[in-house]
Amino acid sequence: MLPVFWFILKETRGDVILASRAKKLRKQGRNAYAKSELNKSSVVEMLKVSFKRPTKMLVTEFVVISFTLWVSFAWGILFLFQSSVTQVFTELYGFGTFQTNLVQLALSVGAIIGTIINPVQDMLYLRSAKNNKERPGKPVPEARLYFAVPGSLIFTAGMFWYGWSSYKTVHWIVPTLGIACVGLGIYEIYMAVVNYLADAYEKYAASALSAASLGRNTFGAFLPLASQALYTNLGFQWASSLLGFIGLALSVVPVILLLKGPDIRARSPFMSESTYDEEEAESRRNSVSNSKAQRQGSTPAWSSVRRPEGVPGPAGQAVAM
Repeated sequence: MLPVFWFILKETRGDVILASRAKKLRKQGRNAYAKSELNKSSVVEMLKVSFKRPTKMLVTEFVVISFTLWVSFAWGILFLFQSSVTQVFTELYGFGTFQTNLVQLALSVGAIIGTIINPVQDMLYLRSAKNNKERPGKPVPEARLYFAVPGSLIFTAGMFWYGWSSYKTVHWIVPTLGIACVGLGIYEIYMAVVNYLADAYEKYAASALSAASLGRNTFGAFLPLASQALYTNLGFQWASSLLGFIGLALSVVPVILLLKGPDIRARSPFMSESTYDEEEAESRRNSVSNSKAQRQGSTPAWSSVRRPEGVPGPAGQAVAM
């Protein structure tokens, strides 16, 4: 699909667009350079940043930590089902390899349903720009989470549905429908995490997403290893119920962000520095400074706001104020 994306998708990152424009102007004989070109770091420095910044975000940023746990668990369930479905449908219904593979397609059916209804989520997201008092005219990042809450609950309900319909006396289509619900929930969770992190962290989005990807790949690799023992020792019903309860607990993550998202973003040093707009960045820093001053009962001071130490600033240089 990458060659297709190359032709149908447009570049949206600000510094890349400016660098491309500057390159075209230089071909025309004009002396033009983008800020990102003038402050370009060495390969070694960029590699250091690529390891350091995602790691720091993964241990200090509430949004990154909670979203990583949330999407990683859902991703782990996706791969756990590769062995769980085989075990359940083989023992209960005597299905062979081909038949169990067809049942697993229910996950894809759920994802397709999510793709069909996703434009509604996008429409609600774009409409949120009308009510954005923080950045007038721009959609609110939390509007990315409208479908995440019901999606997370559908994911949880699907786990219980799949578990408690796993009986020989119940037709095989019933637990299969539960699997489809899980697939729909995983799709909504994944889309919410990716889009919210991209909106909230802007130029640091790649670092936030790489931190989440580390968690996803770790859970995807190791959680399926517990499937056989989990479903054998606890039974089909309670094994799925245990996973459902964990999913239910993690469902509070999008609710917290919907209710407290602006406050959490205001306190995040990474988010306050993440915008490409320098005026907007200064406005965010002043907002953070004023909030701290109000809580401490003191006069706002620019020096009280600190950027993450050793983490690249807007132009890619290391900043430690």
